[in-house]
Amino acid sequence: MKETIQLLSILEASKWASDYIGKNVTVSNISYLIQYGLVRKIGENGSTQVLQSELKDYYKKYLTSRENYFKEQLGEDLNWALSFEQYKEAETTKHVHRLHPYKGKFIPQLVEYFLDDHIDKFKTQACFTKGDIVLDPFSGSGTTMVQACELGMYAVGIDVSVFNSLIANCKVAKYDIADLRNEIDRITKLLENFIKNSNAVEFEEKLLIELNSFNNKYFPVPDYKYRLRNGEINEKQYGTEKEKDFLPIYQNLVNKYNIKLKQNSSETFLDKWYSAHIREEIDFVFSEIKKIQNIDTKKIVSIILSRTIRSCRATTHADLATLIDPITTTYYCSKHGKMCKPLFSILKWWKTYSKDTVNRILQFDKLKSDTCQLCLTGDSRTIDVFEQVGKRNADFGKLLEKQKIKGIFSSPPYVGLIDYHEQHAYAYDLFGFERKDGLEIGPLFKGQKKDAQANYIQGISDVLNNCKRFLANDYDIFLVANDKFNMYPAIAENANMQIVNRFNRPVLNRSEKDKAAYSETVFHLKSK
Repeated sequence: MKETIQLLSILEASKWASDYIGKNVTVSNISYLIQYGLVRKIGENGSTQVLQSELKDYYKKYLTSRENYFKEQLGEDLNWALSFEQYKEAETTKHVHRLHPYKGKFIPQLVEYFLDDHIDKFKTQACFTKGDIVLDPFSGSGTTMVQACELGMYAVGIDVSVFNSLIANCKVAKYDIADLRNEIDRITKLLENFIKNSNAVEFEEKLLIELNSFNNKYFPVPDYKYRLRNGEINEKQYGTEKEKDFLPIYQNLVNKYNIKLKQNSSETFLDKWYSAHIREEIDFVFSEIKKIQNIDTKKIVSIILSRTIRSCRATTHADLATLIDPITTTYYCSKHGKMCKPLFSILKWWKTYSKDTVNRILQFDKLKSDTCQLCLTGDSRTIDVFEQVGKRNADFGKLLEKQKIKGIFSSPPYVGLIDYHEQHAYAYDLFGFERKDGLEIGPLFKGQKKDAQANYIQGISDVLNNCKRFLANDYDIFLVANDKFNMYPAIAENANMQIVNRFNRPVLNRSEKDKAAYSETVFHLKSK
């Protein structure tokens, strides 16, 4: 008997998929599947439909393959509940957590799980409660501090990177929103006027028209991506061919509008990774930020500029996190499946991130508790926490000495994985911050060989031995790590601590290009 072909509208598809997988699938989710060629689009705009059979095949694989695959690769002891797969990206990057990009941070739900007072079959005891003080000696972008604030706890962060400390402290600061908006509006108007008569504006408008026409012809949505996924097109060969085809169009526009693609020097990061026109805009906006009187406003507007210029580096969309070579021409973009271009102005991202930042601050304001959080810039192996907090906030310093710190929740750097200063090289260059690369523990540039592992073990051990001076006697320490070299038993021994529990969790939706099954362990340490 011939099977009936059933077509579903996008709304019908979202309802069917929600019932099928047992959680909410939105219309936007279905549109995403169509846009990226995961299911075929039947019909035109206004009457778009999908095949129920294709939708079923997609979600069947989604339901059965992910958890089973991870457990086959990594072991049955994975706590799948700690994957937090039920959360959308908007929830794992909620409010101020996405004030600025940062590689290597954990999601807030993981912090919440261990800091709040709930218990379950895995977490059989609650170690923290409201009013406690939490320490994060590898603060990074301040996720632990933010969640402590949300949960009614005090927190101290420490980071060797002055820029990381700036991000973390900006996330928990209290702002004069009217002043912030006024300064953003002032700078935006001045920037618009600064570029009003620039050739780059008209050049980019013409370039976008040409790109849109070219992409509609050679990379139609969603047909191109669907054919790509089904192996009908050799992406590398086809993309290279179309790059060559479009290059004369691009070069003619560059010549016509006299666009300067490179700066005269390539000595610094800002020299090398930004077009000449964008560099002029960056310097102009920064000069206006320096005029801001309110110090908190000045700091958060500086973060907006840093976030903006990160998105405006002369690189492809697929290489934003890694940076390979500066891009000065149009190129085939494997991420978007079409021809893309480098940026020639920061205005669009400046406006987008300015609005987004204010909204995120307002969202967090509704959740913040009346507690104090502070990130110190320093070396966690030697810093005197009580002394340094007291210098910055006398009342908080007195509370620390009286109450002591209840415990630690932190994700130490992974050995040989990330250069934490280098990922924000643009910000160090712009703001003139002093870099302390040599004080990083386990940086990428030192590799993962035996000597690097030994140095890492010593470094993390020294941090724990220093920090435990400031902890309460019944402290609890939670460290999130992928310990593929089995270093944490030695670290615990060196710090005269014992590992009392391990929580193995799958890590989903990693930002790195390596999509292999990956897990990390949350080590629970206590005093011997």
